[in-house]
Amino acid sequence: MTTSHPIRRAALGAATACAVVLLAACGGKDSGTHGATGDHGAPAASTTAAGAHNAQDVAFAQGMIPHHQQAVEMARLASGRSASAQVKALAARVEKAQGPEIRTMTGWLKSWGEEAPMAGMDHSRHGGMTGMSGMMSADDMTALENSTGAAFDRKFLTLMTAHHQGAVEMATTEKDKGRDARATRMADDVITAQSAEIKEMKGLLAAR
Repeated sequence: MTTSHPIRRAALGAATACAVVLLAACGGKDSGTHGATGDHGAPAASTTAAGAHNAQDVAFAQGMIPHHQQAVEMARLASGRSASAQVKALAARVEKAQGPEIRTMTGWLKSWGEEAPMAGMDHSRHGGMTGMSGMMSADDMTALENSTGAAFDRKFLTLMTAHHQGAVEMATTEKDKGRDARATRMADDVITAQSAEIKEMKGLLAAR
């Protein structure tokens, strides 16, 4: 019994030595690849930082830019056509809020290497964009441009309410599925601000 202990110890020592050699060999083979795949801490963090946005963030910015551009176009019509000081004030707020957001989202797309919609494009083409987006058709825009006074105010409030509802839907999708923190924060701002304006516009319509 006592003579077997040295043999077992020698066998165990040999097995341990082989295991050490094998582990060292595996480590040497993988040392050049783990950094690229993100198996170690630092490279993984870099990969996460580089992929801080997803396809939904891109779709949100590319869809919301022309959506905002059309709202700004509609709002600019109010100063020379509206008969209501309240409608003019609302239109001015829309233009003031959405113009800077267009510039911000355009900057995001450029930083992501994505194409930004061009200003002055034919927004009527986007009527089916992102589901129920609320975009106005070319006929809607022409009818609004040709209206004045109380008729303009009713049409503006009706069309802008639908437009805002579409924006809220788009922003809700971004909040649910987006990844970029800046984009989801803007989506939250859109929901808050435009939901309040929808309520305001419905009240103005009801009073007419």
